[in-house]
Amino acid sequence: MTLDDARALHDELAAQVKYHRDLYYREETPELTDAEYDALERRLRALEEDFPELKTADSPTATVGAPISEKFSAVVHGVPMLSLDNAFDAEDVADFEKSLKRFLKLSDEDVVAYTAEPKIDGLSCNILYVNGELTRAATRGDGTTGEDITENVKTIKGIPHHLQGSGFPERIEIRGEVYYPLSEFAEMNAKAAADGGKVFANPRNAASGALRQLDASITASRPLRFFAYAWGEVSDPNFTTTQSGALDCFRAWGFQVNPNSTRVEGAAGLMDVYDRIQKDRSHLGYDIDGVVYKVDRLDWQRRLGFVSRSPRWAIAHKFPAEQALTRLLGIDIQVGRIGTLTPVGRLEPVNVGGVVVTNVTLHNADEIARKDIRIGDMVRVQRAGDVIPQVVGVELSERPEGTAEYEFPTVCICPLKTEVVRESTAGGAEGVARRCSGDQACPYQRVEYLKYVVSRRVLDVEGLGEKQLQKFYEDGLIQEPADIFTLEARDATNLKKLKDREGMGDLSVKNLFASIEARRDLPLDRFIAALGIKHVGETTAKLLARAFGSEEAFRTTVTAAAEGDEEARDAIEHFDQIGPVVANSVISYFAHPYQRAIYDRFLAQVRVKDAEVVAADSNVSGKVIVFTGSLEKLTRDEAKAQAERLGAKVSGSVSKKTDIVVAGPGAGSKLKTATELGIMVLTEDQWLEMIGA
Repeated sequence: MTLDDARALHDELAAQVKYHRDLYYREETPELTDAEYDALERRLRALEEDFPELKTADSPTATVGAPISEKFSAVVHGVPMLSLDNAFDAEDVADFEKSLKRFLKLSDEDVVAYTAEPKIDGLSCNILYVNGELTRAATRGDGTTGEDITENVKTIKGIPHHLQGSGFPERIEIRGEVYYPLSEFAEMNAKAAADGGKVFANPRNAASGALRQLDASITASRPLRFFAYAWGEVSDPNFTTTQSGALDCFRAWGFQVNPNSTRVEGAAGLMDVYDRIQKDRSHLGYDIDGVVYKVDRLDWQRRLGFVSRSPRWAIAHKFPAEQALTRLLGIDIQVGRIGTLTPVGRLEPVNVGGVVVTNVTLHNADEIARKDIRIGDMVRVQRAGDVIPQVVGVELSERPEGTAEYEFPTVCICPLKTEVVRESTAGGAEGVARRCSGDQACPYQRVEYLKYVVSRRVLDVEGLGEKQLQKFYEDGLIQEPADIFTLEARDATNLKKLKDREGMGDLSVKNLFASIEARRDLPLDRFIAALGIKHVGETTAKLLARAFGSEEAFRTTVTAAAEGDEEARDAIEHFDQIGPVVANSVISYFAHPYQRAIYDRFLAQVRVKDAEVVAADSNVSGKVIVFTGSLEKLTRDEAKAQAERLGAKVSGSVSKKTDIVVAGPGAGSKLKTATELGIMVLTEDQWLEMIGA
């Protein structure tokens, strides 16, 4: 995967994680199961591990929860409410224990004790007690600031207004989970359905909705419960010496503590309690989605500390994704931005993990053939990875007679009915993807292409996001990039559509036109990126811009190559880091009259600025630089742009060709590789000093 591909995927995954996190924490209307969300976040984490330069301070992997609602007063937690890293199998649990022992410098024979407890699927709550009196309560919020729900929490049975007994610190934040018992949840939903009221998708949504009411009497009418399991700010951190001892204190002070919480020893002990709780899951009377493990000794917890948004001393061991059987009713084809055909299965609706599933990704033609998936089959569906669920396999014993092997389309589903081609990889092997050969003449490709054009990485037109662009396209307002810039000039005919059909007011229209106008001065690299040429993303567009210098040079050379000038073709292929694959894509674009016309109309609407002149005489000119870890004085994009202006080449991986590695806090495997290879390693300050910044 190239850095351009990784950046595009990172933007997509980060947006999805933020969107679904907001639905989960603020709107109480999640579209994904916990397993699916976890898998989505794991993909984002794995991508950032492979390309650390993509991770920023506001990345979803570096934050927790979601911004608080404006309906409630803000409460700053005395100690941030962090989230936990996840384990998904026994190997992950074993690795967790090994990492603890390495950090604590324990031998393999040393025994680590843990507190294990069910992971309640409810709403996290932080309750402050001062001199034993319930003083304030708040939601998790974004981990640092939550919502004030004090009066609502006071209505929950099992949460004491005054701590019982003695020995409690003068000031302590008690943390736990508010949940909705399953039997009461079923009764409430049945009554709501009969009365035509709101039916909740799951108990977690119901608990969140009840707790975040502006009227505390509504909360009081709901049978919410609370399990205490942790603490935040505390005036006496030595009130106990172990995690299990803290739970005993909570019980003594009047809190409900989960009866399945237990102290165990070693990874084997953790797996035993995990298996037991998983078997008992359906009889607990409340929803859980895994088991939480915490190092029992608090002095070890303090030594272990935290990494980013998670403690080193705790982990959540999630239960596997749920599966279900259902009938495959049909297979639909979707066409992407560069024409890739993706098959999507239509299912007989089935409930998987509390969510009704009607569509499932079938990936590609080879995957359909490998699993021998046929229309009419009974298929096993799992919601564990993709935003759209996937087929795990086919129940051959349930296959109806007379079913035929699925034949993948050989012509596109678009009105042009253009040929579907199976492209080769850069190495010459046959690829798995099949795509429509109609390019941007294909209406399906065109609308996806236009969404890319208005994205943050290209034109970045404020007020013209993907959903708005889709509506503009369907209404005929924007069919190609030039249409964006002629929208205001066509105002006499379009204003009614913008106001009435697009739901925009006078101010929104005015702001949109202003944002479009501000994009008329377009850097050459963004202009090239906006053409949507296959294999030409943000990074490659910058390389082409620097190679040509000006729009005129770019257009003249590539046009000549498209008209058969071998010398021009050879020049493009031999630009640094370009090569024949990109050269062929660029030349093919200009060889197509339809796309040449789009180019000309687009060019007529913008002022393309020449590329920045790259320094040839700086002390890092020509050197390969890798940035890893967290940068504190520059953003990753700023550091990269700065290095490139000085003539350096920025890479996403460390190799023998790397000249300098700039390592910030949290640098991992790349720093280790650089050290092993004897590559120069600089801190951010040393780097800035080297380049004279």
